[in-house]
Amino acid sequence: MSEVKQFEPFQMDVLKEVGNIGAGHAATALSKLLDKPIDMRVPTVRIVSFEEISDCLGGAEEIVVAVFLRAEGEAPGNLFLFFTIDSARRLLRQMAGLTAGGEEGFTEMELSALQEIGNILAGSYLTSLSELTRMTLTPSVPSLAIDMAGAILGYGVMEYGASGDHALLIDTSFLNGTEETAGRFFYIPDPTSFEAIFEALGVPTP
Repeated sequence: MSEVKQFEPFQMDVLKEVGNIGAGHAATALSKLLDKPIDMRVPTVRIVSFEEISDCLGGAEEIVVAVFLRAEGEAPGNLFLFFTIDSARRLLRQMAGLTAGGEEGFTEMELSALQEIGNILAGSYLTSLSELTRMTLTPSVPSLAIDMAGAILGYGVMEYGASGDHALLIDTSFLNGTEETAGRFFYIPDPTSFEAIFEALGVPTP
């Protein structure tokens, strides 16, 4: 297992701000899409090694719902947004008004809704990073998968190519009334992208 990258406290503050702004943008975008108020909890932001991502999701064999895409531009990287099966069903039922996911899985309409919601959420995080750093970041067409966490990560990296050894993990919970839906967003920058982000923000690197 690779050693978790160490950042100075002020660098982590910058990354946490990216997470806070991104989650705020995501909640606003989701509110507009669903035409109802969506609130968010203050997200938890941390750095994990690539090998730890599956552990954060309950293990490599855990079945999850994921939307993933590639960010191209001045700080390229891979983006993954993960939901548990229960969270995905709750998202569809409480937020999109769909009775979702029986034992046989999800209907085409439910999958389409999940992809659209995931696309908007992932895009909101990418937009916030782009606006905060004033860097050009362009998303690829997103993909949706329901599979084991390890398989999705492996496919995503194989599909999109280069990937760094560390990920920025943003744990976010969206609130619709008293109903809460948790999602986990991972931005896996290419090896030089962390440094490019800090440089764009005028934050010194060790």
